[in-house]
Amino acid sequence: MSDSNRQIDFELYRYTPNIAAAVIFIVLFTLSTAYHSYQLIKCRAWYFIAFVIGGIFQIIGYAARVAANSNKENVPIYSIQTILILLAPPLYAASIYIVLGRIVTYLHAEHFSLVSVKWMTGIFVTGDIIAFVMQAAGGGIMASGTISAMNTGENITIGGLCVQLAFFSFFVLTSLVFHFRIRRQPTAKVLQLAQHEDSSVLRTWESVMWGLYIASVLILIRSIFRLIEYAQGNDGYLISHEAFMYVFDAMLMFFAMVAMNVFHPSVILNGNKRVSRGSMWSSSQTELRGRRY
Repeated sequence: MSDSNRQIDFELYRYTPNIAAAVIFIVLFTLSTAYHSYQLIKCRAWYFIAFVIGGIFQIIGYAARVAANSNKENVPIYSIQTILILLAPPLYAASIYIVLGRIVTYLHAEHFSLVSVKWMTGIFVTGDIIAFVMQAAGGGIMASGTISAMNTGENITIGGLCVQLAFFSFFVLTSLVFHFRIRRQPTAKVLQLAQHEDSSVLRTWESVMWGLYIASVLILIRSIFRLIEYAQGNDGYLISHEAFMYVFDAMLMFFAMVAMNVFHPSVILNGNKRVSRGSMWSSSQTELRGRRY
């Protein structure tokens, strides 16, 4: 097939974006993001800023899909919704990576981690940044509308998704190994916390770990879906049916946000009292509390 003929086959959307579905997820992401913002500010959980920005990206992205309903040929609108929805999960991942490192430090269990806590955040966040930049670049190139740019953009995006999957899979493995080891041989800190747990404690370090697992698995499933979607090309089955995006991206990412609302790490990493700027980053100043948000 000639390049000109393939150009005719290219379409920004192979359906008319559904307004109702987009509005539903705008509302859902707004509610979860607003609650995350409240938790972030109230508990000074600054390590969750990237997560909140990811929620904002989702809101703007789906608002752009509402606009796309009557502007299917508008490239800027297509670019906004494609790039922002694509980039939200790497932002979630950045906060999740930081949380694991802080839990390891909080429990005085650095010797149980596959990756040194000193390097953990740097390694995983660096991989996340690489994936973020590649997906942003790929999404921007795809939005130009030419077949050569579309192919190049798809390949770059696929590469970014592969990087994200590789680092995130290793992160999940690191989390599981750490959890297994500390359960088998609890540190003095873990035993101390266990002695003080009672019916008033709503969340513990383990419940936060389960929150990380839930969010991580959902992000992994979503990334695999996106990888297959882009691998199929612009005329692929997945990208041609809008329902798949809402089931395997929008819905999964909303559940990931809710999981971290419910199992918010500030309950153990920040404590129930206000902390000073100097002590906010020190795990030695944290304490376990059972407070509702």
